This record gives sequence, C-alpha cells and structure tokens, in this order.
Amino acid sequence: MKNLAILGSTGSIGRNTLKLVAAFPDRLCAKVLTAKTNLQLLLQQIEIFRPELVAVFDQASAASLQKQLPAGTRVQILFGEKGYCAAAGWAAVDQVVTAMVGAAGLAPTLAAIAAGKDIALANKETLVMAGQLVTAQAAAKGVSIFPVDSEHSAIFQCLAGQRRQDLQKIFLTASGGPFRGRSRGDLAGVRPEEALVHPTWQMGAKISIDSATLMNKGLEVIEAKWLFGLAPAEIEVVVHPQSIIHSMVAYRDGSILAQLGVPDMKGAIAYALSCPERWPLQQPLPDFAATAGLTFEKPDLAAFPCLALAFSACEAGGTHPAVLNAANEVAVEAFLTKQIGFLDIPFLVEHTLAAHSGIARPQLADILGADRWARGETRRKMAAGA
Repeated sequence: MKNLAILGSTGSIGRNTLKLVAAFPDRLCAKVLTAKTNLQLLLQQIEIFRPELVAVFDQASAASLQKQLPAGTRVQILFGEKGYCAAAGWAAVDQVVTAMVGAAGLAPTLAAIAAGKDIALANKETLVMAGQLVTAQAAAKGVSIFPVDSEHSAIFQCLAGQRRQDLQKIFLTASGGPFRGRSRGDLAGVRPEEALVHPTWQMGAKISIDSATLMNKGLEVIEAKWLFGLAPAEIEVVVHPQSIIHSMVAYRDGSILAQLGVPDMKGAIAYALSCPERWPLQQPLPDFAATAGLTFEKPDLAAFPCLALAFSACEAGGTHPAVLNAANEVAVEAFLTKQIGFLDIPFLVEHTLAAHSGIARPQLADILGADRWARGETRRKMAAGA
C-alpha cells in the first residue's frame, strides 16, 4: 500500500490521481488532499477518500470548509503555504503528487523533499524556477522524482535500460494547441474562450492558455533539462497534432525510441506511482488502422514566440527561467480576465526578461526575489500600456 499526499486534488491531475486511488484501493490510499478554493469538490473528495489531513488556500476557506463538513468527520484542516508544506511532509505519506498550478508548488515540493518523500511531479514550475536547487536537494535526501507530464513520462520510459552516454537528443512532442496553423496576424483577436478549447487534452485554464501560446512546451523544455540532465541543444520540440506519440529519444546509432498511447493522463500518473510495475488500467490502445496518419511539423516560432523565449531563458539559466515563469503567470491571468490580448502575453514576457539582469547561481532567496520582481515589472508594464 502506498500512501499519497495529492497537492492540488481538485485540479485535472488531482482528479485523475484520485480515479486511480479508487480503481486500486489495495495499492493506493489518499492520506492528504490539498486544494485552493474549490471547497465543494474537496468536500466530496473528503467524504469518499477519508484523508487524515487537508489544506486549503487561506483561513477563510479553512473556516468555511470546517463548517460544511458533516458531523463526525475526522480530518485536520490547515491553510496557507505553511499548511501546504505541512501536508507535503505529512508523516504517514510515502509519495507526494505535486499537482498544484504555478509557482505556488515550489515551497511544498521542497518541503516534501526535505521530509524524504518521493515526488510524482506534475508541477513543472518547480523545476523551471529552481531546477538546480530541487534536483540537488532530492539527490542529497535520496528522493526520487518521477515525471507526471506525459512528455516527460515518455522520455523517462524511453531512457529505461539505456546507457546515458548513448543518448543523442530528445524530441518533446506538442499538439500545437488550438491555433496550430494560424499566422501571428490571425491571433490578434483571439478570445480566452477560444484559447481554452484544447484539441486533444482536458486541462485547467492556465495550462490550456500555455498550450495555446506554446509556453507550456517551453516550460517543459526547461523541466526536461533538469529531469534528465540535458543541455538545451539536446532538446528538440516537434509538433505532432494527433498526440499519440508522447515523446521520443534518439540515440547515437540513429535509433529512436518512442512511447505511444491514447491522450489520457492516467497512464503517466499511474506509471509515476507504480514504476517499474505497470498496472492494468483498461486503457484503450490507439486504433492505428483507423488513424489517418501520424504527422509532424516544426513549431512556428514567429506565430508562437513563447517557445523561443523559453529556450532563451533555458540557455541563460540562473534566475531567467523563474522570471520567464512569473511574467507568464501574470500575463496569462491578465488575458483570462480580458485585461490584455493574446499577443500581449509573449510581449510582456519578452519585456520582463529583457529588463532582468539575472543571477547566475541563485539561492532560494534569489529565485523568490526574482519571481517577485518579475511579477511587479510585468504588472508595471501592463499598467503603462502593454
């Protein structure tokens, strides 16, 4: 039996993880759940899974949750960053699923590592912001980090049993998002409702917008650098609209290994929890005979400059990836609330990156400081007229 803390249990990854807990009650137990403000769904999850501890965003949410709990419910309720960190390090937990969205996932992930908990990593921003620190601390504590993103899970599986020195490069596949094939000029009037409709994956609002701008793939490039010890030149992004090939690894003899499957996150989540075992998920196999074809394209960096900006921040290193992430989070939120246009997202990120002087070997305080500065700078630029 593996006891889990699911950080972000009401989001897409969290809900899929709980489907696995329900499907394999003899193998998985949800000891800890955390959410932000979706208290109604969290209440349902508490009733079904009976966790020992839950954590929510703030004191008001904690008080509201406490009032709504049925009489006799035995669960400890915490709140805020301290609550999330305590949840991540809960003594009864064996593995932590980090499915929180954005920079908020960094502190709890570090707390889980400090407590010696293995990580199923779905919060890519953790490695984008502080990859060097996180991987070093994980190594020092003997903690394993298992990737949950479908692309990184695919790379992880394609590397298994192979010699690292034989690797030539990896290919991260991208669906291309809802606006694949459109020119930059066609994107000026895009509305949030359009950008939220992904062609192959069901995701939350923030990651859906990141997919539409290709920033999500850029963040995955930086995540891959730290997960697999790669140089940016060893990472290539290829657009694969069918989302059947989740990613590939090329070796120096010209061989390429690919991991394929239907676009369903339960496979990647389950492997992060069961590795090296594979559980019977009853997933359908791709219907190759009915598939018109598997196609590939180069990403259009003129129409989707966020990917190029991410590669640039990855090359620069230091605090630049944290600045990239923070500026993007502010810009995406502003787009979702219709304060700025779709093309203002890469404009604001590029401006904030250009204004940042950077720290080459940052400590945690430097990273958090760069994050705060980038958010302020991006908002300042918005106020001045993006």
